[in-house]
Amino acid sequence: MIVLVTGASGFLGRAVAAELVAGGHEVRTLQRRRSGVAGASDVLGSLTDAATIARAVDGVEGVVHLAAKVSLAGDPAEFRAVNVEGTRALLDAAAAAGVARFVQVSSPSVAHAGAALVGVGAEPASPEQARGDYARTKAEAELLALARDSASMAVVAIRPHLVWGPGDAQLTERIVDRARRGRLPLLNGGTALIDSTYVDNAASGIAAALRRADVAHGRAFVLTNGEPRPVGDLMAGICRAAGVREPRWSIPAGLGRAAGSLVERVWAVRPGADEPPMTRFLAEQLSTAHWFDQRPIREALDWTPTVSLDEGLARLAAACAR
Repeated sequence: MIVLVTGASGFLGRAVAAELVAGGHEVRTLQRRRSGVAGASDVLGSLTDAATIARAVDGVEGVVHLAAKVSLAGDPAEFRAVNVEGTRALLDAAAAAGVARFVQVSSPSVAHAGAALVGVGAEPASPEQARGDYARTKAEAELLALARDSASMAVVAIRPHLVWGPGDAQLTERIVDRARRGRLPLLNGGTALIDSTYVDNAASGIAAALRRADVAHGRAFVLTNGEPRPVGDLMAGICRAAGVREPRWSIPAGLGRAAGSLVERVWAVRPGADEPPMTRFLAEQLSTAHWFDQRPIREALDWTPTVSLDEGLARLAAACAR
């Protein structure tokens, strides 16, 4: 089919667009800069521009929506303009253009209220309880998208959890950089059990959601490798793959949350050039369990991951050695 992928200049968006091209689809992308995806055609522009969106969805049969403002800090109005109003505009344009399938790429953070998530499925998105502007606006966007599910446009929401792999600047590179500088603490010894997702699995799972939208529509699913590990073990594996010393020092989770709250207040007045080193949300993520029941998504999408965490770490090591 003819598929529009938004946000294809990002790490996961690029992988999804490449996966769809490899699957024989005609892929169009929408983002501010060139996607670099061989075989895809780019529409350059913003989700805040109605004319650009209309041009991007013209003649399209399926949409995979990944474009978003992703950050631990920033202007709340910007999060809302891109993540909520941009999604609303894209849904309107997709419906008007006769798009039959729409995959909303969301986040498990839309249903995270600060407590551990242990073996759960895709709990209802809650803007009221979600932590931080990113999670709140992504929760609103997911609810908007699922509300548009209909006989004419099948909508599925997919929540990939902690996507990583070679070329990932959001998670992998930050872990490696902070470990190299000795600024990567563990919280409570890094014992919290968490799920994560190797990028190839995230891309193939999202492609499966597009393929199976007629069966799985109207629902949200959390997507992971299905191999929960202590967060300290995962970070150590990434560090070893990159050839840097793994984190060895730990602080209490309560201290991490307090430091995160303080950093948030400082960042609101004097934001730094990069992401804040700690936020309350990040401290909660590093110190509470987050692993999910993968049976619903595997059954609904007729899909399973093909790259194990150990194989993913081996691929990361090979890429870092080049």
